[in-house]
Amino acid sequence: MSVSRISTRAALAGGIALSSVVLLSGTAFAHVSVQPQGEAAKGSYATVNIKVPNERDNASTVKLEVSFPLDHPLASVMPQPVPGWKAEVTKSKLDKPLELHGRKINEAVSKVTWTADGSKIGPGQFQQFPLSLGQLPEDVDQLVLKAVQTYDNKEVVRWIEEQKEGAEEPQNPAPVLKLSAASDDHHGGGAAPSATASASTGEKDGHDDKAGDHEEKAAAESSASSSSSDTTARVLGVVGILIGVAGVAFGVLAGRRRSA
Repeated sequence: MSVSRISTRAALAGGIALSSVVLLSGTAFAHVSVQPQGEAAKGSYATVNIKVPNERDNASTVKLEVSFPLDHPLASVMPQPVPGWKAEVTKSKLDKPLELHGRKINEAVSKVTWTADGSKIGPGQFQQFPLSLGQLPEDVDQLVLKAVQTYDNKEVVRWIEEQKEGAEEPQNPAPVLKLSAASDDHHGGGAAPSATASASTGEKDGHDDKAGDHEEKAAAESSASSSSSDTTARVLGVVGILIGVAGVAFGVLAGRRRSA
């Protein structure tokens, strides 16, 4: 095989490798998503993270709004404090009261809004917003949590498109929380409701201490897991880029030698 063909193929391979790394790096953190910590079982409580990547090179994320479906209402939605962010919980009246532990609940959380308060999500960064949810519905397999992301240049990205079965992923897919089969104890991997941000009940259920310990453990595991995953992704991305650049350089040098 001639040197010119070798150099051409090497350059092409290097370009493909470089393009693949760039594309994969761009999509790895492309969507706002919801990730359960442990199990999100039907009829139970769960701790989840709303993961928000910053997609822009010249703007920072300063606000996030996450809406919850009222056709399958959650009696309790409690945000964990995030340094540099202010959380606001919005409740709405229910057309049909919800029963929880023998009590009727007339309203449920419909939205949680995080607003930057001394912090922001800069280019190349992401932020996780932990939530304790419960009691999860028993008659559905997933919950669609539509999100709206706002940047400091006033740009707004609406992550509200629902995935259709058999269709390609939409451009701005809504975060989806998959629910597993119901557990026996109905406490799952999260916390029971409290009087702080649950639907209006006026009472506590007596599970707060145990649930709080579990939530802290889940949040710590989430942080460690996310850090490990992101570090691995970045290392692989750098290695891929170096391989691509080396391939291009080899092709150029080989072409020059052939010309000489």
